[in-house]
Amino acid sequence: MEDKRQRARVQGAWAGSVKSQVVAQPGKNLRGSAKSLLYQRPGHSWTNKEHHLSDKQFVFKEPQQVVRRAPEPRAIDKEGVYEISLSPTGISRVCLYPGFVDLKEADCILEQLFRDIPWKQRTGIRGDVTYQQPRLTAWYGELPYTYSRITMEPNPHWHPVLRTLKKQIEDNTGHTFNSLLCNLYRNEKDSVDWHSDDEPSLGRHPIIASLSFGATRTFEMRKKPPPEENGDYTYVERVKIPLGHGTLLVMEGATQADWQHRVPREYHSRDPRINLTFRTVCPDPHGAQC
Repeated sequence: MEDKRQRARVQGAWAGSVKSQVVAQPGKNLRGSAKSLLYQRPGHSWTNKEHHLSDKQFVFKEPQQVVRRAPEPRAIDKEGVYEISLSPTGISRVCLYPGFVDLKEADCILEQLFRDIPWKQRTGIRGDVTYQQPRLTAWYGELPYTYSRITMEPNPHWHPVLRTLKKQIEDNTGHTFNSLLCNLYRNEKDSVDWHSDDEPSLGRHPIIASLSFGATRTFEMRKKPPPEENGDYTYVERVKIPLGHGTLLVMEGATQADWQHRVPREYHSRDPRINLTFRTVCPDPHGAQC
């Protein structure tokens, strides 16, 4: 009997403890207050503070790092004179003349040059590696010409058709030339890689007149990157020019100093193409003539 009374006193003490805590908060809802106390998580004290919404507003900030995108190539396919860049080196200019030679005459020239020019596949050198150039070439001029560690020996015996074309270009452009590099692209697999016609023997601002016969191929150009890009061409300006049958392209000013060009390999069937690149080779690159 005494044990039952003792247990009742103990239980009553616990119940009284809760009740006394509730009573200690006058003016509150007793049932809700007691329930809150009974369901407190361990280690958390009860507070009677109301939660307030933050006065701060979310503000989106752009990333600090600028996202760079490679520019879209500029397409040039209409007759005209185009200044493609201006730099301390000078103005880079290209002049495009589609149909410089009419189609019927161009057909005859293509057939004759394909047959008569002494085409030859030469061995190029890149670093310590030798390779067969993916095209055939021939050289005409009183002086030798060296490019990509390949030396073209003098050949003063100009084909009559080539001599006629040289004069026609000179009369229409006002420029004079004494040499010619001929290129034969046999099919879509033949190409020429990125380069500039900036050999010392061509002088400071060489002028190149490029006359095409046969299949249309894309002539691509890219601007040389500034020094801070460390030779990275990813974000440079680019130009694409389709060179069709009988089309003349003239590169002037600082084009060879500031730009590179190429005719890339293609993945669709292409007929043969002949490209004639007239230029002036200087006997003394540092002389007044250059």
